[in-house]
Amino acid sequence: MWDGVYTADQAQRGAELYQSNCASCHGTALGGGESAPPLTGGEFFSNWNGLTVGDLFERIRISMPADRPGKLNREQDADILAFMLSVSEFPPGKSELEHQAEALKQIRIEPRK
Repeated sequence: MWDGVYTADQAQRGAELYQSNCASCHGTALGGGESAPPLTGGEFFSNWNGLTVGDLFERIRISMPADRPGKLNREQDADILAFMLSVSEFPPGKSELEHQAEALKQIRIEPRK
């Protein structure tokens, strides 16, 4: 997580996708809503700490957006995940976040360096 697993350009693409596909439930600042959990902050990290980015990617891929699961392709899901990582202040790197779950399972979600 702390070695830069996404690019700034990828996070920017993800921001646009997030606003049009996720923000209505999870909030514009990723803080969650009445029926959707936060995607950043303490509650998010307590739920995902120690799991992998691949686990989170698969959750997004098979269950989001809630009104049309699977609507987005793998690249779009990875872009949204890159945006989520950027909001949580994980640093960008030189390579885009992969869009294959197996590669992403090598990256552990750790809120502290």
